[in-house]
Amino acid sequence: MVVLNTLEQLTKQLKKVRDQNYNIGFIPTMGALHPGHISLIHAAQQQQDITVCSIFVNPTQFNDLNDLLKYPRTIEADCKLLEEAGCDIVFIPEVSEIYSPEELLLKKNSLEDKSWAEGKTIDFGLLADVMEGAHRPGHFNGVAQVVSKLLKIVRPNKAYFGQKDFQQLAIIRSLVKQLNLPIQIIACPTIREPSGLAMSSRNERLSHKERTSAALLSEILFELKDLYLQKTIPELKLFVANKIMTDPMIELEYFEISDAETLQKITHFGLTKSAVACFAIKLGGIRLIDNIVLY
Repeated sequence: MVVLNTLEQLTKQLKKVRDQNYNIGFIPTMGALHPGHISLIHAAQQQQDITVCSIFVNPTQFNDLNDLLKYPRTIEADCKLLEEAGCDIVFIPEVSEIYSPEELLLKKNSLEDKSWAEGKTIDFGLLADVMEGAHRPGHFNGVAQVVSKLLKIVRPNKAYFGQKDFQQLAIIRSLVKQLNLPIQIIACPTIREPSGLAMSSRNERLSHKERTSAALLSEILFELKDLYLQKTIPELKLFVANKIMTDPMIELEYFEISDAETLQKITHFGLTKSAVACFAIKLGGIRLIDNIVLY
């Protein structure tokens, strides 16, 4: 496994790869890796010749500076996991390798700045106005900014993302289409802990008691999968609200049942080809999201 820290190093290494006509699979991460991330590495290995993973805590997608500062950074442990998984190239840049001071200043002054699109108009429309977009203004602009940069740097054949971040996945697919990037976005299943809790880097900040409470989230989602044919959407929302109220440690930020393609709320089943149920909760000051495709 090769660990690289600069764009110059990565560009030289990838040129060698391309000179041999190898296909590249890419997994962008913010580190604090867990088996969910490693499942993406394995998926890329099955389909591609070379697997590249980036570790970069992207400052432009955080609305809360404290959240950025508290985000776990475990580079040594991450590299060990990646080496054991057989990853070929790991890219761990400093912020200055990805952003100019001007770009960071623009982000600070305007959550809606899209100068990173290099003259192209990027409009995620209604995809970015609901759920995470509504509760975290500017978040998806920051995500799209760094993902577009990394995809243009690595130029992979395929890039791999987990379905736990369902809305982010939709945003990235839209980004690739609008920028006309010749990259296939591969969605991989959410990996869960034995309790059902979706694996997340943020889980490491949960206490034992909080982790037990967090398992209620997946329990509710699995029940929804069984109940949606029997109940209306208002009935399901009431069911969820009542379940959440059984644990005073959990604060519900949102729960939506939406069209799986447009992410817009639906009022009853049958209006869409596929529906997804999405959650966001706060637990002990830690924000967790999860989802399940109902059909």
